[in-house]
Amino acid sequence: MKKIVVKDILEITKGQLIMGKENEICSQFSKDTRTIESEDIYIGIKGEKFDGNMFWKQALEKGAKGIIVQGIDFSLENLEEFADKIIILVEDTLEALYQIAAFKRSLYDIPVIAITGSVGKTSTKDMVASVVSQKFKTLKTIGNNNNNIGMPFTILKLKEEEAMVLEMGMNHLGEIHLLSRIAKPNICIITNIGTSHIGNLGSRENILKAKLEILDGSENPVIIVNNDNDLLHQWYESNKDNKNILTYGIENKSFLQAKNICLKEESSSFQYSLKDKEIEIKVPVGGEHFILNSLCAALVGTVLNIEDEKIKKGIETFELTKKRMDITTLENGIKIINDAYNASFESMQATLKNMSVYPNARKIAVLGDMFELGEFAEELHRKVGKEVVTEKIDILLCSGENASYIAEEAKNQGMPSEHIYMLAKEEILPMLKQIVKPNDIILFKASNGMKFFELAEQAKSILK
Repeated sequence: MKKIVVKDILEITKGQLIMGKENEICSQFSKDTRTIESEDIYIGIKGEKFDGNMFWKQALEKGAKGIIVQGIDFSLENLEEFADKIIILVEDTLEALYQIAAFKRSLYDIPVIAITGSVGKTSTKDMVASVVSQKFKTLKTIGNNNNNIGMPFTILKLKEEEAMVLEMGMNHLGEIHLLSRIAKPNICIITNIGTSHIGNLGSRENILKAKLEILDGSENPVIIVNNDNDLLHQWYESNKDNKNILTYGIENKSFLQAKNICLKEESSSFQYSLKDKEIEIKVPVGGEHFILNSLCAALVGTVLNIEDEKIKKGIETFELTKKRMDITTLENGIKIINDAYNASFESMQATLKNMSVYPNARKIAVLGDMFELGEFAEELHRKVGKEVVTEKIDILLCSGENASYIAEEAKNQGMPSEHIYMLAKEEILPMLKQIVKPNDIILFKASNGMKFFELAEQAKSILK
């Protein structure tokens, strides 16, 4: 393990050592007093709702080895009480976090794979990490800790790992630039450019610009892009003289291209050609979008010279982060699809399309609002309504202010009004209990703030 000592932190952050020794090793870092451990250095982060610096004493009382804080005046009594601890005072703890994470990254000469995109970041991360871990001991982003706080803390977990797979999210321009400058990825992946956060950025072209900031942290990274996405395809065509750009796709000719695709209810398979060799992959999750994710993971494995059989194993044994295409089959044959962690038009479209692999079942979609769409909210919710009809959903339950446009457009597109329900959230499960039949397929999907994942979990006991 590469060691960081107090002296390093002082030099990096220009901080002031209030208590402790400069040669003390700082091996673990935390921002949460609820889960503090004895070797942790607690970093007080000032957020919108509360100031983590105010919990410095609680962190030390719970056993933290030390603290890094801002804006605290320590009394003589404080210093006597915690004489055996490390206390570092900095001007800005958030900047200090960035600086320490960047320093930690600089100590490791390892593959660092960074992933961004409008949808599919987390599932692609899970699949890529599964492939990379077939050859290297791998650290990956847990859950969706992909922002300016979560990603640096992920880097600070580095110990004996030989590779790192990081997810990078954003709401505004400049945010991925910051993350990339900290992580310095040598492999950069962009899964797609959609409409997530279009209310903040104003256009898909600006979303592309924001995602391309992933390239800012390294001079000559390998760049992997989804060549079936319209804006990424255009960008590739304009930049294909750069031999570091590698593509994957189904529709457009790509470096790795899927063929002989077979979509099943809860799995799929496909082939791709590499160096005159035909490789067949079985994906343990249904949906065409997971074939694209698999191609991406296979391409990363190829770049890292991972053997074909290990790439296959990594894809075929990967596990999704919870609340993403989490399928539960009840005793009465009802399938509940919990894909309610987040939602954009593109992810709604992909998930609704995947419902078509259940041709003999009655399909019920429980859909809620998609957030951060601004002036595009009505247009994009109406587009979801059209997809509901296109993909032959039998019954539609909607809840949320903008979800009313989904219901209205589904009716406009010819869905019988008696099959459309506009409900308050608390009315959804009682209504499902009334209308559900054995062997129905029920999809729950909405932006995270709608908390439809709670409904999906409750439905498992109510509908069994």
